[in-house]
Amino acid sequence: MHTLLAQPRCTLGAFVPAGLLTPTAEQHHLDQLAQAGADLFEVGLATEHASLDGPVIRAAYERALRRGHVLDRTLRAVEHASRLRPTVVMTYWEPVRRHGPENLARLFADAGAAGVMVVDLPDHQAERWQAAAKNVNLHTPRLVPRHIADTDLAAVAAGASGWLYAPASTPPTGYRGPLNIPALADFTQRLRSASALPIVSGVGVSTPALAARVAPLVDAIAIGTPIVRALATAPERAPALTTAFAQALNPHTATETRA
Repeated sequence: MHTLLAQPRCTLGAFVPAGLLTPTAEQHHLDQLAQAGADLFEVGLATEHASLDGPVIRAAYERALRRGHVLDRTLRAVEHASRLRPTVVMTYWEPVRRHGPENLARLFADAGAAGVMVVDLPDHQAERWQAAAKNVNLHTPRLVPRHIADTDLAAVAAGASGWLYAPASTPPTGYRGPLNIPALADFTQRLRSASALPIVSGVGVSTPALAARVAPLVDAIAIGTPIVRALATAPERAPALTTAFAQALNPHTATETRA
């Protein structure tokens, strides 16, 4: 993961909520997204209380929950995705608490995950979670709120591994309005002053044009809602959309021949 994010070009991450599609279709589309330009995968573990997500991803999680066997389906998705690209699980604390931090960390490590990001990790649980992940060689990226105090930023950065996640906008995922690029630039500079970890952005990067503006500020951009919307409504469009984002991040890098 470190080698991938240390490259001079901006890396593209694709977020896929596990269980949105049937296992066979899910594996097929993961294959296609990798070939279309995704450098890494974020696999979402469905939960009922996705408080930081907008309606598209929440609806995808609800669909996955109705299918049942959520954890098992997520593990199978991680197993397949990790054979294609480095893969990180995105989750909330509630599933971690319910399944047990040590147990869940081991399951995802055994499935091939490179890391797990708990987007709403409580401060008082951070040490336990980080120890559980470290014991099985999982990275623990941390989402950093835009207005975090410097003292809190130092503590979050010290406990993170893999990368720091800097949302490009402050509303929940699925935001489709303009981005305040100068504010994001100031924020990423704060993060780089606090930590040597790579910086990943997302949330509100709704078009390839916006991705091109964010790319010079960060080491990777993770695209969620646009890809999830395509997978939920017109899956055949997802590869072309992924290619459009990949080309926007690195216009001189061909993606047609990716293996």
